[in-house]
Amino acid sequence: QVQLVESGGGLVQAGGSLRLSCAASGRTFSRYAMGWFRQALGKEREFVAAINSSGGSTYYPDSVKGRFTISRDNAKNMVYLQMNSLKRGDTAVYYCAASLLFSRLSEGAPSYWGQGTQVTVSS
Repeated sequence: QVQLVESGGGLVQAGGSLRLSCAASGRTFSRYAMGWFRQALGKEREFVAAINSSGGSTYYPDSVKGRFTISRDNAKNMVYLQMNSLKRGDTAVYYCAASLLFSRLSEGAPSYWGQGTQVTVSS
């Protein structure tokens, strides 16, 4: 069982930056691949970033590649999402997720979800 708690969301101007954090419970955190998803109002949940259990591999969709960076600190049970050059279209609730299989994240089927943190990008 993994419990995930996101933080760091807020209001930011377009072109600005924001760093999201996800605190994970459990002694097996380092076994899990971790990811971030987002869901804008009235839209389906969208995959944003994934990182494998060791932190050596990452994966992003084209919509955020070059602007977002996922990282993790296994010693602290933490995952981060650094978001730069934010656009109004990045406005959404951002969710942290965990899966024992890296591929399940990009497939949109992780095993555990956090409660989400709101990110609002203003013009």
